[in-house]
Amino acid sequence: MSQLLRVQNFTVSSDGFGAGEGQSLERPFGHADPRELIAWAGATASWPNRTDGGGSRGLDDYFTRDFSHNIGAEIMGRNKFGPQRGPWQDHEWVGWWGDEPPFHTPVFVMTHHPRPSFTLSDTTFHFVDGDPASVLEQAREAAEGKDVRLGGGATTVREFLDADLVDTLHVAVSPLTLGSGVRLWESPDELRDRFHLDVVPSPSGVTHHLFWRK
Repeated sequence: MSQLLRVQNFTVSSDGFGAGEGQSLERPFGHADPRELIAWAGATASWPNRTDGGGSRGLDDYFTRDFSHNIGAEIMGRNKFGPQRGPWQDHEWVGWWGDEPPFHTPVFVMTHHPRPSFTLSDTTFHFVDGDPASVLEQAREAAEGKDVRLGGGATTVREFLDADLVDTLHVAVSPLTLGSGVRLWESPDELRDRFHLDVVPSPSGVTHHLFWRK
């Protein structure tokens, strides 16, 4: 059974941006409000941070629930890990997620400035300097037969798309406009030469784009 490289629940604005400008420690998504961008997932019954027992069911909930299914490792760009740039100045910084990261697998952070691996709860972060193909090879080995999730951000997803390494993508297009930031695409039609595409609207207002390799 082959191990897939999957993009799941990656959310962009209606004009194709996965994050806004001016990313900082206080604003991981820059000028974009993450509560608006990923409101579709946060409203579901399966949202992992939900404590009230409520939430919506249906299509959005299915994708939220499916996020970790058969995932054995994650790859992310350094920008998704944190706001620091260049050589690491502070090894005390261990990411946006606190002591209980939501990944529950090995995570491979792509960076030109490697640092020692560390573990928080059941998630071990590895910092690797390599091209997409070599990083994917490491992640697949760590995934022990399961699939690998490509977590983002948008620049990292594009790098793996350009290297023709992505097998499936689920992109949720949120009905808000950012105007600038880190762009995933001008139009989803850019990927039709290599992928089949189904477009499924949700009552929440987002539109789910499901790509799989031709």
